[in-house]
Amino acid sequence: MVSVAAFTRISKGRERALRLRESLFPTITDDQLWHRKRNHGFTTLPRTLPVLMNIIDAQSKNKPAGRTYLGLWMRTFDEAIVIVENPMSLASEAGFSGERAVTTWRDRMTTLKKLGFIDAHPGSSGDFHYVLLYNPHKVARELRKKIPQRYFMQLIDRAAEIGAVDMDEVPPPPVVVPPPPPPPSADMPPPPDAAQAPKKAKKK
Repeated sequence: MVSVAAFTRISKGRERALRLRESLFPTITDDQLWHRKRNHGFTTLPRTLPVLMNIIDAQSKNKPAGRTYLGLWMRTFDEAIVIVENPMSLASEAGFSGERAVTTWRDRMTTLKKLGFIDAHPGSSGDFHYVLLYNPHKVARELRKKIPQRYFMQLIDRAAEIGAVDMDEVPPPPVVVPPPPPPPSADMPPPPDAAQAPKKAKKK
């Protein structure tokens, strides 16, 4: 749900962008531009995705998996699941070619799974036939200690710009320590000794 403040910010941003476009590019018509309400083939994805791709590449060292992650987002809907019927297509979109294209793509998918950005179940196309995309902001928070500081702060800043509250700091719940039992009162008689306790009558 979009808050009133976020909705107002988005509306003002759209108005400003439209005024700038009309001023800087006055001869451009709507049919020259791509718009999600007029053109088919769009998806919804986080605006922080470029930063997330940098974070993923930094975690995967010399085997960057950011473009592989981008390809998954290009094929998902709001249900956050991708059915990979043709791995070669996703491998090609991620920039891999040749005989080892699919093998390389699967290696990058394994990296994404180990980092926690995705989960998967096997199917007819292999181990990554059914792919689930987790909320990347929550995954990034889990990886915070491993992420380069400049990338994480860039993610925090960008999330604040777009109103992504799932990147806000959430303090841990306070630990409730029960109070110690009160000391025995001086006026309270001590408990009876076992030897002095009355004996139960034996049944006949």
